Amino acid sequence: MNQQFELFDIDNPCIGVCQSNKKGYCFGCLRSRPERQMWHDMTTEQRREVLRLVSGRKLRIEQMRQRKGEQLGFDFEEEFEMGELF
Repeated sequence: MNQQFELFDIDNPCIGVCQSNKKGYCFGCLRSRPERQMWHDMTTEQRREVLRLVSGRKLRIEQMRQRKGEQLGFDFEEEFEMGELF
């Protein structure tokens, strides 16, 4: 089997929030406890898989937020001008 040569290491996705929900997923990087604990021992392929899972988690969170906004009849963009948020 031919392995691909990696020019760059995959950076740790930690953003320094480091707080977990009841299921053990970090609020900052969206990784599970095992994914966080084993990161430094993972192969490049394993790290890619974790990042793929994190992307899916982000997408599901965004979809859930959108559904909640729709259920409340609240359109974030219509309610607030971007300048009012900062």
